[in-house]
Order: sequence, then structure tokens, then C-alpha cells
Amino acid sequence: MTPATEASAPRTVQAADSPTVRPRRLRRTPALRALVRETRLHPSMLIAPLFVRPGSGIREPIESMPGQARLSPDLAAEEVSRLSALGVGGIMLFGLPETKDPIGTGASADDGIVQEAFRRIRALELPIVTIADTCMCEYTDHGHCGPLAADGSVDNDAALRRLAEIAVSQARAGADMVAPSAMMDGQVAAIRNALDAEGFTQTAIMAYAAKHASAFYGPFREAADSAPAFGDRRGYQMDPANGREAMREMALDVAEGADILLVKPALSGLDLIAAAHVRLDLPIAAYQVSGEYAMIAAAAERGWLDGRRAMLEAVTAIVRAGAGIVLTYAAGDIATWLRDER
Repeated sequence: MTPATEASAPRTVQAADSPTVRPRRLRRTPALRALVRETRLHPSMLIAPLFVRPGSGIREPIESMPGQARLSPDLAAEEVSRLSALGVGGIMLFGLPETKDPIGTGASADDGIVQEAFRRIRALELPIVTIADTCMCEYTDHGHCGPLAADGSVDNDAALRRLAEIAVSQARAGADMVAPSAMMDGQVAAIRNALDAEGFTQTAIMAYAAKHASAFYGPFREAADSAPAFGDRRGYQMDPANGREAMREMALDVAEGADILLVKPALSGLDLIAAAHVRLDLPIAAYQVSGEYAMIAAAAERGWLDGRRAMLEAVTAIVRAGAGIVLTYAAGDIATWLRDER
């Protein structure tokens, strides 16, 4: 072909409204969407928080957390068995004691409510990780996370001694892992030393490494009867505005011997989850806290949104950010939904 005829030959022009790159090709069917899905949930990455109260045969609904209840130890063991059958990876127990006092004595009592529940659960020999919330706010009559100093503030070092005693008692009762949530300086090191000294070298520590003083804890405080009698917890829990400080807290817990790092709350801490996933080598967990759960559950009850889709979307976002473990009150529901989708 000569240059003249070449110049006169018709050209194929790509219309502006006819793109060659079409991401929608891989969204066309459920099978295609499943094939290319980047973030996948599995029941084994979920931990279900449970509230245990004294008594027998008791299931007490929690008004501010639709679908959740305070359970007596016998029913808590039944619920753990159900969750295990669904493939849920772990459970975390929070206790509501018979009585409270200034130092939270019931938290470390060998016959305490959490300890009783752990013994029942361990007797079932279930393939599920048992975790204890290690704190005092549910057990102190003032609702703070440790003994008080003369000025009314929490005595950090006195709290460390109590946290160590509580962790040892929980390990003795059968907890695979303890999770200190008091946000006391040095709490991971104090607990690690105490566990090792008592022979519990295999008991792991999930550190509440970045726990903000959040408005999203409201329903939990009703569920656990743990609202402070005075003041608030901003003197020891983190300011939600501080991200660099959160990274420092996590690095300190790594140095003190933590096995897993926990970010709480999860949805308002997605940036911290992502940063921790990149910068730190430990497994990263995140807690979809009571308020985050309750917003979705309550809106779903009123027909304002699709509860199943919204809950899965929220938890998927937490995992997409970098969490390999998610604590969520919807763990049993999510495990059921994932099974139904197979």
C-alpha cells in the first residue's frame, strides 16, 4: 500500500462511550464476584464476647444490644458449644459478680463467676480458644479499672498487682489467653511475669494495646454493669484523636511480651489497624464494640437497613483494614451466614 492509499484508508475509531477497560466484567455474576473477592471472612477469625452472671438456667436479654444476653455459667457453656459447632474461633468472657468492692476482689477469686464458667467450658473439651477479659471495672464498686489512690485517680501500680493476680486466677481456671483491658502502664509486662512465675508460660496475652476512651462503649456498660460511679476513664484510656500515641502504645506492648495486639473500637480505628498491620509483626485483632454492633442491630430491628448485609460489610471493612481477628457480638450470626453462603 502506497503512502497515499495508506492515508486514505478508513480508521477504526474507539468511541468515547465504549471503554476497553471494563471492571464490571468481574462483577456480573455471584460466582465471578466470589472468585475475585479480595477480603474473605471465615468463622475461625471471629471471637464472640459473652457476659456471664451468677445463677443457673438464666438468659437475661440486654436491652441496648439486640440479640445479646447475660448468661448463667451453664447456659454460657451451652452457647460456647453452639459457637464451636459453627466454627467460631474463640470466646471472651466478661463477668458480673455477686458483690463488688473497692479492689475488685471477685475478679481474682478462684470461685469467681468467670472462673466457674471457664471450668464448665473446659470440661466440654471444645476446639475453641477461651479468652478472659482481664480487668476490674465490672468488679469494683466505683466502676474504675483498678484500685483508687487518695486523690480518686486509679493507682496504676496497685492496679498492676491486681491485674497480675486476676490473670493467674483466669489461667488456673482454664483460659487459653488473657486480655488486659485496663490500659494501665506496664500491664502486659506485669501479667507476663506473673503468669511465667506461676508456670503458665503457655498462656497467651491479647493486649488491648490501643483502647480509646470511646462513646461507643455505652451498651457494654449496661450489659456489664460497669459504668464509673464518678468521673470517666479518659485519664487512662486513650484520646480518640491520637493516632501516633496509639502506635507507641502498641510498640510498648510488643516490647512487654504481648502475643496479639487489639485495637478498640474497630470501625473508628481502621487507620490504626492498617498501620499496625504494616508496621508490627504480631497478629492484629480489632473489637467491633457494643455501640458499633448496637447501631446496626437496632437499625435492622426498625427496618432501616439490611442487618445481615450491614454487619457483614462492617466486619469485612475491619478485616480489609488488616485485622486477622475480629471480636464481634455478631460472631454466631456471621458464622451461620457464611455457612449458608457455601
